[in-house]
Amino acid sequence: MGSKLYVGNLSFDTSDQELEQAFSVHGEVASALVVKDRDTDRSRGFGFVEFAQEADAQTAKGAMDGADLGGRALKVDEAKPQRERSQNSGGGGYNSKERW
Repeated sequence: MGSKLYVGNLSFDTSDQELEQAFSVHGEVASALVVKDRDTDRSRGFGFVEFAQEADAQTAKGAMDGADLGGRALKVDEAKPQRERSQNSGGGGYNSKERW
């Protein structure tokens, strides 16, 4: 397991700092990020917490999965590696390299 956790079912009001504070009781948090919509800057309801130590991430996963934060039961799991995006990750319009 890695040291980066996916945190789902966040309240739309949860900030990066609140997320970090909630998880920091389980170890040294290297980073905490609530993912936001790039157009509206509104939370998308999930985020990521990265720990300095893998053991702390495992402890936090067990303790925080299902825990209440901002009136919501969190869903915590190991973060999957980010998949690479092609430069042409658009909607398949006229400039798409793929042919129908």
